[in-house]
Amino acid sequence: MTRIKTGLGQDSHRFDFENHTKPLILGGTLFTDHPPLQGNSDADVVLHALTNAISGITGVNILGAVSDELCFKQGITDSRVYVQEAMKYLKGFQICHISCSIEAKTPKISPRIAEMKASLSQLLNLSVEDIGITATSGEGLTAFGRGEGIQVFCIVTATCDMFRSPKQILDSF
Repeated sequence: MTRIKTGLGQDSHRFDFENHTKPLILGGTLFTDHPPLQGNSDADVVLHALTNAISGITGVNILGAVSDELCFKQGITDSRVYVQEAMKYLKGFQICHISCSIEAKTPKISPRIAEMKASLSQLLNLSVEDIGITATSGEGLTAFGRGEGIQVFCIVTATCDMFRSPKQILDSF
């Protein structure tokens, strides 16, 4: 028997139009010639939504106290580390699919989707075919569609084979 869990994550950040040194990173992909997002970390809103979706599966919130510890006390601002931290709590579940929906007026996401999928594939050890990314401007109806920031929703599907050996189960903790 296989168990399936689904987690939903959301995150949003405003652009930091005053910062001319911090890069804009989305899904682990560098977007040049665009203002960065506000945040204590690299503010990778895609990876933050992904982290929250994994937390929806595990019940362990990473963004907040755990990420603050990593960021402020250990100096870790790379959001990939937050995703990796969230994955530590999957306890036998394996991510088999993710889907991200990005709302932003700028930058143009569609031309960079393949690159973002490749980055996420490497991070999650998934095939690029198991990663979906869509983008919308939202017709300018929200602050994100008006170019004030970026919002991302992410759904993660994870499975767990219930017919594993006791050793495999123990090793997953």
